[in-house]
Amino acid sequence: MSGAEYAGPATVPVKLTVNGVPYALDVEARRSLADVVRREVRLTGTQVGCETGACGSCTVLLDDEPVRACVVLAVQADGQHVQTVESLTEPDGRLGPLQRAFGDHFALQCGFCTPGFLMLATALLRREPAPDRSRIRACVAANLCRCTGYQPIVEAILTAAHQLPHATTPPDGAPR
Repeated sequence: MSGAEYAGPATVPVKLTVNGVPYALDVEARRSLADVVRREVRLTGTQVGCETGACGSCTVLLDDEPVRACVVLAVQADGQHVQTVESLTEPDGRLGPLQRAFGDHFALQCGFCTPGFLMLATALLRREPAPDRSRIRACVAANLCRCTGYQPIVEAILTAAHQLPHATTPPDGAPR
């Protein structure tokens, strides 16, 4: 070397809103969104499994769309809203309806894949408040689970669909 010391990877300023809280971070351009959420924002509910986007355990919502946070660079999410599994709890800390349904239906066995399934189901139920079994199965097929056989996950999502406020009140406020 010519006397200049290596200062490490260059950082890039990134602004994210995570679960409604704004963050201004300086991150290495090569770091994944999952890594930044877990290490910088300190929300560890997002799991990292395969690190290739195949398993879905790292699924978060990026501007309301499910993405594999292990293959999205944090710099790609600059200026966007990130929602993690931690956002699903009630303001008083109780589990939200979807989380409770997963527990009630034993849809969380080892629990490693659960955050990804919860976020995938959240996105589905926002788009389709009353999906049928086949639609739910098609949606959850995007994530891998080695413990449940998927049936308890499908049942939990069906149950939550009936319990969530948007499932009982149409957008125009008219009774069903």
